[in-house]
Amino acid sequence: MKMGNTSAADLEIISGLFLSAAEQMRRTLVRTAFNAVIYEVLDFGISIADSQGRMVAEAAGITSFIGANDYALKTLLKKLDLNSLRPGDVVMLNYPYWNSAHASDALLMSPVFIDNNEIDMFLCVRAHWLDLGAKDAGYVIDSTDIHQEGIIIPGVRIIKEGILDEDLWKILTYNSRLPDAIEGDFGAQVACLRTGERCLKEIFSKFGKSKVFRAIEDYFEHSHHKALAALSELPKGTWSASDWLDDDGISDEMIKMAVKVNITDTKFIVNYNSSSLQVTGPVNMTYGGTVSMAKTYFKFLTSKDSPSNHGNYIPLKVEADPGNLFHAIYPAATYMPWTKMVAFELIAKALAPVIDWLPMSSGSDEPGFMAVGKHHQTGRSFVVSNNEGIGWGATRKHDGATALQHPSTSTVRNTPIEVLERQANLFHEELTLIPNSGGLGQYRGGLGVRRKVRMVGETEVISMKKKSKTVGWGLDGGQPSPVKNHMVLRPDTPDEKKVGMYRETLRTGEAFINYSAGGAGWGDPLKRDQNAAEDDVLDGFCVSISNL
Repeated sequence: MKMGNTSAADLEIISGLFLSAAEQMRRTLVRTAFNAVIYEVLDFGISIADSQGRMVAEAAGITSFIGANDYALKTLLKKLDLNSLRPGDVVMLNYPYWNSAHASDALLMSPVFIDNNEIDMFLCVRAHWLDLGAKDAGYVIDSTDIHQEGIIIPGVRIIKEGILDEDLWKILTYNSRLPDAIEGDFGAQVACLRTGERCLKEIFSKFGKSKVFRAIEDYFEHSHHKALAALSELPKGTWSASDWLDDDGISDEMIKMAVKVNITDTKFIVNYNSSSLQVTGPVNMTYGGTVSMAKTYFKFLTSKDSPSNHGNYIPLKVEADPGNLFHAIYPAATYMPWTKMVAFELIAKALAPVIDWLPMSSGSDEPGFMAVGKHHQTGRSFVVSNNEGIGWGATRKHDGATALQHPSTSTVRNTPIEVLERQANLFHEELTLIPNSGGLGQYRGGLGVRRKVRMVGETEVISMKKKSKTVGWGLDGGQPSPVKNHMVLRPDTPDEKKVGMYRETLRTGEAFINYSAGGAGWGDPLKRDQNAAEDDVLDGFCVSISNL
C-alpha cells in the first residue's frame, strides 16, 4: 500500500521519527530550563518545519500555540536574507506582530543543513522569559504601546555559526531584571534546538533526502485529506457568536469580540471583523495569535486524534482586517493574551447549536495570578505565576471536568504550591473546589476552585482575569456557572477589595483569595439523573439536592 510515492510503512516510520525528534527537543527544554513557567507549567511551543516553513511536527506545550511557530517562521523567511544563514546559526524573535505572541515569548529558530549546502529544515522553540525589560515586572496589564512591553528583537542572529554574539547578549541581559533566569532559559532553548538538529540528521542519514522529502509531502497530503473528510461531515452554512472582554486595562469599557464561521465542502472560514477595533490597552491580538487560536479549535473539530502538521490546516482560512482587535498593527499594545483565551470558545458558541457533540462553555478565562518582589529570606528578586484551574463545560453525554486548565491551554499545568512557596513570599492556607460552582443541567458543568494565599513578605500581586463581569453559556436549558472569575484582596478586613485584572502590593500578613468559575451545564436541570444528583451531594460538589 502506498500514500503518494511513499509506502504506508515508511510514512508511519518517518512521521513517527519526526514526532520523536520534537519530543526529544521538548524533554531537553523541560530538563534544562531555569524558569518554572517552562519546566513546570510548560509554557512553550516547539516545532519542526520544512524549508518552506511548513510544519512537519510539533511537541506539546501550550495548546493554543498550535501553528504559532509556523506563522512566525513564515514571516521570518520573508524578512531574513536566507542566503546569509549558516550552519550553527540561531535567530531570535520576539516582535509580537511577527511572532504571534507577546514580547516575553522569545522564539529561537535555527536552520538545519543536512549536507552543509542548503537549508533543508527549520527548528523553532518559543518559551516565556520572565523579564525582558518591560515597564513593569511580571505582566504588563496597562501598557498603551508596544514600546512599554520590553526590548524588541526583530529576528536577528544571536548565534552566528555556533558563536554567541556577546554584544547583543549584553543588551538583552542588561535590559532584564532577572538576567540569570533568561540566561538559563536561553541556554535551554539552544540545547533544545541542537537536540532537534542531531535527531533530524539521524533521520536523513537513515532514509536519504529524497525519501524523507517525499514522505513529508505525502504526510501533508494525508492530513489534508483527513481534514477534508471531517469537514464533509460537518453542517454547511454560516453561524455567528459574540462575547465580551471585561476591559482593556485603561478604561472600564467592555470590548466586543465576535466571530462568523462559514463551512463549505472545502473551506472552514473564521471571520473576526465584527469585533471591536484595536483598543488602547494591551489586550489586542496579533494576527498570528488569532490564526493559531483558530487552528487549535479547527484541529479539535477535524482531526483531534492525530498529530499536528501543515496539511491539517489547508482548509482553514482566518479573516481579521488590520486594525481589528484580532489583527493589531503597530504600535498597538499586545502584552495580555487574555483576549485569545476568552475568545477561544467563540467558534464553539457559534457552532454548538448545530453540532450537538460540542462542549458548553468552560470557566471562560484563565483566572491566574502573579507575584513579584524580593524574597523575604534570600533577598533575591522573584517573578512567579500560576494558571488557575477552572470548570469545563458539560456535553450532551457527560458532566464537565473539574479544576482543569483552560481549554486553550489544556496541555499545560498549574505551578505546584511547593514551587510557589519556595520561590516567592507566598503561603497557602486553602485550595479547594467551590461547591455549586458548576452550571446546572441534565449534565452539569465542572467546578471551579478557591485559593487563599497569605504573604510572608511584602509582595506585588497581579490578579489576572478578563472575564469577571459576564458569564459563560449553556445549551438546551443548561445554565452558566453562578461563580465569576475574581480575586478578593485583604479578605475579611476593612480594606477588602474584589477585583478582576488588577495589580497591588500586599504587606506581610495580608492575603488574597482567588476564585475561578465553573463550566456551563447542558440540558434541562430537572432531567438530571437522581443518582448523579445524590452523588454530587455526597462528593461535596453541591450543598444539597435543592441546589440541583
